[in-house]
Amino acid sequence: MDMWELAAREAIRETVASYAHHADSGRFAELAALFAEAGVLEVRGEDPLHGRDAIHAFLTGVGTQLSAATTVPMIRHYVSNLTIDVVSLTEARGACYFLAVTEHGVDHWGRYRDWYAPDANGDKWLFVHRYVRTDGTTPGGWAEGRLAQSS
Repeated sequence: MDMWELAAREAIRETVASYAHHADSGRFAELAALFAEAGVLEVRGEDPLHGRDAIHAFLTGVGTQLSAATTVPMIRHYVSNLTIDVVSLTEARGACYFLAVTEHGVDHWGRYRDWYAPDANGDKWLFVHRYVRTDGTTPGGWAEGRLAQSS
């Protein structure tokens, strides 16, 4: 494996970890900045969000919903089993699982499927497209109620 590919893999790992940290601390502008300018966030069952502004607005709304539905408005995302396929100097794909915990314990879990590209400087790798699929929810949990409302 060449050094550029190792560097790409590490940059991608940082992007994936930063997504969870920014989401969990309510830093939605920083989270949206992890997407390419015309990046897409696609959450299963909802219309795809195109561009950083739409992604930021959506995630801010979800954060507001979480705050209104819980007494301790916190969430922690745990990401595991990240696989990365670096296709070229300008394209990579990835997949991983997530588990989200709220004040009541495990709330929901699922998987991410990602497409990445480097930023203009080549310093970071950004999400070109992130597909979020929730595979399960805890009965009575926050995500179960949210998913029921969006159906």
